[in-house]
Amino acid sequence: MTAPLVLERYVEAKPAEVYRYLTESELWARWQGVDATVEARPQGLFAMTMGNGMRARGQFLELVPDRRVVFTWGWVDHPGVPPGSTTVEIDLVPKEEGTLVVLTHRGLPADEVPTHTAGWEHYLERLTLVAAGADPGSDPGPT
Repeated sequence: MTAPLVLERYVEAKPAEVYRYLTESELWARWQGVDATVEARPQGLFAMTMGNGMRARGQFLELVPDRRVVFTWGWVDHPGVPPGSTTVEIDLVPKEEGTLVVLTHRGLPADEVPTHTAGWEHYLERLTLVAAGADPGSDPGPT
């Protein structure tokens, strides 16, 4: 098993505002993918479609309002990381006037870590922009 992927970003928005982008379908789709279904409750569906047509799917495991979101993750169209096979934890830590977002992705196969690192870096940057009130524009996907 590989070590978890851990990334951090500072967002110039309070945790309550960032939390909304993790728990509301329309807001999720503003920073990741082109469409999202977010049923923010334990065992609720998480489904997201990327601009290239790839689909991620999982379910919510834990939600602590304004502090933490945990869900399973995997790709419908990619057998290397099937739906629900990995876990994403997003912690929202109040810091200064904003939020430190700490994303931990557990259970990735070693050969998937570079791709998922690039993807999460791209999407955390978009989350940083949108939660602070900026328009990140259409999503070109990770490069």
